[in-house]
Amino acid sequence: MRISTLAGTSLAAATAGAIGGIVTQPAVKTWYPQLRKPGFVPPAWVFPVAWTALYADLAVTSAATVDELDGEDRTAYIAALGANLALNGAWSWIYFGKGALGAASVAAATLTVSSADLARRTTTVSPAAGIALAAYPAWCAFATVLSTST
Repeated sequence: MRISTLAGTSLAAATAGAIGGIVTQPAVKTWYPQLRKPGFVPPAWVFPVAWTALYADLAVTSAATVDELDGEDRTAYIAALGANLALNGAWSWIYFGKGALGAASVAAATLTVSSADLARRTTTVSPAAGIALAAYPAWCAFATVLSTST
């Protein structure tokens, strides 16, 4: 894996995470605690730990995948990764920034599909990397359930 590719995917993932964090922080102190949440919502500390691990996983597996691709396949993977990270940031903005719970549920479901597609694309290049990335769409699916349950 090239360092330059890993730097690029890491920067992209970190940017999405930072955007999510910036918009989420005020809401978790104001309106979010007032929501009636299902009993299966994890403790608050789980979310930053999970997302940090998932973004790191996404950066590494995507860098390894991009380095194995060329031409249109490489371009398509990078576009899918960019769209996925944009959806990720958009969900945070819709859910926490705007408090638009219905729209956030649709965005979370779309993010889940996008994440599953990214894992599928990764698996076609490296089954091991695809397995490593499988936690990402699984967590996004869980986030979708949480979004639709509040």
